[in-house]
Amino acid sequence: MTRHAGTLLAALALGLGLAHAAAAQRVGIATSNPGSLFHSIGTAVANAANHAGLNVTVQPATSPNQFLPLLNAGGIEFGVSNMQEVAYAHDGKAWFSGNPNPNLRVVAMLMPLREAIFVRADSDIRTIADLKGKRITDGYTAQNTIPPQIDAILATAGLTRADTIPVNVPSVVAGADAFMAGEADAFIFAHGAAKVREADAAVGGLRALPISDTSPEALARARQHWPAAFFVEMKAGSSPGVLEDGVFFAFDQVIVTHAGVPDEIVYAMAKAIHDGKEIMRQTFPPFAAFDPKKMKGDALSVGFHPGALKFFADAGIE
Repeated sequence: MTRHAGTLLAALALGLGLAHAAAAQRVGIATSNPGSLFHSIGTAVANAANHAGLNVTVQPATSPNQFLPLLNAGGIEFGVSNMQEVAYAHDGKAWFSGNPNPNLRVVAMLMPLREAIFVRADSDIRTIADLKGKRITDGYTAQNTIPPQIDAILATAGLTRADTIPVNVPSVVAGADAFMAGEADAFIFAHGAAKVREADAAVGGLRALPISDTSPEALARARQHWPAAFFVEMKAGSSPGVLEDGVFFAFDQVIVTHAGVPDEIVYAMAKAIHDGKEIMRQTFPPFAAFDPKKMKGDALSVGFHPGALKFFADAGIE
């Protein structure tokens, strides 16, 4: 055997060993409650990862603000969140109240989370401005991200939550339930989530309220409450409640891990996400908007895990 051939075989053996180590270890991915967008995303990512040879189980919690500290401490290997909340958790800002989580690291950017305030399709509420004086789900004691997102959406129309009548709920899933029970006129949720489809069927149709003022000034008002916000266009019929072409509130979603997860495990997860778009799309159709070439986005103050950076370099993702 030549020295060159021996080197190639040694490299192949090392690669197979790393792949086996990644496949052999059972890992978890934390999500929000079943019915939520993050649970659907986590389930889709787990399916792709398991198809690629990893051993991943979905572990639902109420929200990222509950499981991100656990993830930081190494209590679970992966989680589904949004980039803004991960940055708040990492830095100890906002509702993390000066308690930083410095071990958090990003694995991959996914498709943007597109969000709206929903009302009944037959309601006389047709714009965000029409929400003044109406009953809107609020509180969200188990999901601290939601009140500032409501503030951000309302700010595009010059409103605040003080202009509405709060219906206090602990989570977005509970908020949708309150709406379906007739306790609220409007609720906030992510486009494409299973719970939105349930509500759409339950009340005979939803209307997602589009953002009417898409000016830079309106976006600046929204970012005062949710700095990572941006606006996206959606076509009529593309998701329940989108009754005409419109513009909606959005921000980046991510798969996150902690610094202590071995590089080979994170590399394998990043590769599974990159290669698994079709599996993820079949599991959760909104993954049709996922672009593998954009997995390496702006990780703010958090930064990427070295295993993810190694995969990006090998895949030519800049």
